Amino acid sequence: MAARRIYLDHNAGAPLLAEARAAMMDALETAGNPSSVHAEGRRARAIVERARVEVAALVGADPEAVVFTSGASEAAATCLAPAWLQGESEVTIRDLAVGRGDHAALREAGRLFPGRVTHLPLDADGRLDSRALAELIEASDPDDLPLLAVTLANSETGVVADLSRPEVRRFAEAGRLVVDAVQGAGRLPLDMKRLGCTALILSGHKIGAAQGVGAYVLGDPQRRPMPLLVGGGQEKGRRSGTEAVAAIASFGAAATVARARLASGEAERLLLIRRHLEARIDAMAGPRIVARNAERLPNTVLLSIPALAAETAQIAFDLQGIAVSAGSACSSGKVGASAVLKAMEEAGSGIDSRMGAIRVSFGYETGLDEIDAFADALAGLAGRAAMRLIDPKAA
Repeated sequence: MAARRIYLDHNAGAPLLAEARAAMMDALETAGNPSSVHAEGRRARAIVERARVEVAALVGADPEAVVFTSGASEAAATCLAPAWLQGESEVTIRDLAVGRGDHAALREAGRLFPGRVTHLPLDADGRLDSRALAELIEASDPDDLPLLAVTLANSETGVVADLSRPEVRRFAEAGRLVVDAVQGAGRLPLDMKRLGCTALILSGHKIGAAQGVGAYVLGDPQRRPMPLLVGGGQEKGRRSGTEAVAAIASFGAAATVARARLASGEAERLLLIRRHLEARIDAMAGPRIVARNAERLPNTVLLSIPALAAETAQIAFDLQGIAVSAGSACSSGKVGASAVLKAMEEAGSGIDSRMGAIRVSFGYETGLDEIDAFADALAGLAGRAAMRLIDPKAA
């Protein structure tokens, strides 16, 4: 019998929740198109609208503000647009600002703003540089600020952005703040009113829903991006295409579970697990926790191992039955350094971005025994890497 594998890559995708699976299977029994007016269509519509209420509740939003998409990448491509609507009036946005360590879905949406994108630097701990933000505001027309895209919690480092900073609030007040909350949802309490963002981006499979469903949530439904997909008028004209009823149902169910876990304080357990793992790492010679001094997600630890490339370490862990990441899953298989590690290296972090780092991200179902098994494997791997530093011929 094969040994049970240990899955520590929840930031790439959380396992499908039983509740999400049940909601999805129930929805698959519905034959109707949610745009149809007959009984079957009305049942499909009811499933979508129930999920809309559930997703809205997770982030403290009005259900009317939730727009379902095929995932977070589509939501980002929609929201990072040079044309928005305020009521029926079109608003032109000329410039975009994104962090240099943001997810590629944010960074690469700059193609919509050719030659007018500011890539904001990070500090050595992976936080957005406040001085650069202040300089951007000072250099901009106060009545025509850029659209600012901010990652609430970095998918690799787990670093949590401080959206209460005056520089960020300035963009929020201007209605030009898009927040990628993909990794924060279900792990951090989210409230649209408190965040004050113009749009919030979510992904279903990061919280235990099916893959292939996401959403953007508007701070004010009257202020919205021009639709990326047109031609059908679904989602009140904000995103055309027949809604993926079963996937959306799973998203709603997963959002309900996530909200219950946050309300019950289960997220505290994630932090205890992280601290346990960090204590094990601190007792080792060699491995270094990245962004140690910054506020981070309770379920994420990024670490570098001297003299050992992250991809090599990832393969070694996989052979031992442990799934971890060598960076963002959307970057897997690509040649090149991590954008966030490179930005931190340039800020003086001391990280060698070319070697990469191993990301450990766990979930509510993860046990301490699994964390200890990873730590034991890490100790052996780091020990062998240290021996190679001393003697390159050592095994």
